[in-house]
Amino acid sequence: MQIHIHGKHVEVTPALKDYAMEKAGVIKKFIDFNIRTNITLSVDKFRQRAEVTVTGGGVEFHSVEESEDMYASIDKVMDKIAVQAKKYKEKHKAHPHVRGVEIAPDLGAVEE
Repeated sequence: MQIHIHGKHVEVTPALKDYAMEKAGVIKKFIDFNIRTNITLSVDKFRQRAEVTVTGGGVEFHSVEESEDMYASIDKVMDKIAVQAKKYKEKHKAHPHVRGVEIAPDLGAVEE
């Protein structure tokens, strides 16, 4: 899993980066294939905004959250992404994919 963290109008400190990476690790619990996670942190006056986009392997999750605290924004946005990932996992677990042609069950030979 690749994680990229960007800051707009804010310096991404090592503590903030570590916190965001730790929270992004929750996605691995639901999706185990190669994905790319883009986290954009931005500040506009008193609004601390966290935006997360997860792509790869045919999935795309996106969420945005704003609050007065950057850590709270990261928590909320990662909770939303976790819900999306959990829903994706449950959906694909309930409908197993079969490769190739499915063979119909033998109902007995009909003799004439």
